[in-house]
Amino acid sequence: MSPASPSTAPASPARFIPLIVMLLTPLFFSSNLIFGRTTIPEVAPFTLAFLRWSAAALVLSPFLWPVRARARTYVATYPLHWLTLGFLGMWICGAGVYYALQFTSATNGTLIYTTSPLMVIILERLFFGRATSAREIAGIVVGFLGVAIIVLKGDLGEIGASSFNLGDLMFIGAALAWAGYSVLLKGPRTAGLPVPALFGLVACAGALLLAPFALAELLAGARMPVTAQAWGGIAGIVLFSSLLAFSGYQYGVARLGASTASVFMYLLPPYGVGMAVLLLGEPFRLYHALGILTVLTGLVLATWPKRRR
Repeated sequence: MSPASPSTAPASPARFIPLIVMLLTPLFFSSNLIFGRTTIPEVAPFTLAFLRWSAAALVLSPFLWPVRARARTYVATYPLHWLTLGFLGMWICGAGVYYALQFTSATNGTLIYTTSPLMVIILERLFFGRATSAREIAGIVVGFLGVAIIVLKGDLGEIGASSFNLGDLMFIGAALAWAGYSVLLKGPRTAGLPVPALFGLVACAGALLLAPFALAELLAGARMPVTAQAWGGIAGIVLFSSLLAFSGYQYGVARLGASTASVFMYLLPPYGVGMAVLLLGEPFRLYHALGILTVLTGLVLATWPKRRR
């Protein structure tokens, strides 16, 4: 028998590692909702975001030491790029999201926030000339439909009746910020830095930008967390919602590209529903099952490898 051709040879298990990481990453992001239930009511938005990212930066600091020369070169050469990543990913998508939830529902926020994959494709096409296939576009549209089914409880007619307020507009800004963060992560400026080191640098930038606003909240009378439950929630946010979630996402962007990695964020609502059912005792409805199946269909459409001829 002749040797198998490259097109028919079995795939290496290593090629599935980025996909496995990106299947778990939205689960870690979704944990923010569970921990936030007991933390956000006790802690002001910028204070919580500052505690979150300063703790993350401290935990990641050992990863910076072996590549300190490259890290210093990156910050000195591209300070605006470094601060922009911190502003988009930690300031807007951290404190900004916590603040927006005071004005709008989680349903509206989730639906708006998950438009970020569409914005990633638009940004990559505008600034990098990325070609986009009809199948990728179809996958994103189908995935968005699945998200809509879940957050609108199966009644798609309600989407036109949704009213937009300050919180809704802030979530539109957060979705655009997340798209910009995703696109800026991958490129020659950050190529020489390992994922943990880059994440540590960006967390430092986020904490630096959040510090003045957290201080202003404290001077205005905002409380620091005082209960064990609140500190436990912050620890969960730091470990799962920050360290594992953002590291996994940055790894996915580096290996799969921003557009493909961002599509996996459509799994946020299904994971959120699952944790709410298992951990909070909320009921599981038919529209949940239909929405999750639709999301997974869109995910397969957008990320399935192209056939080699």
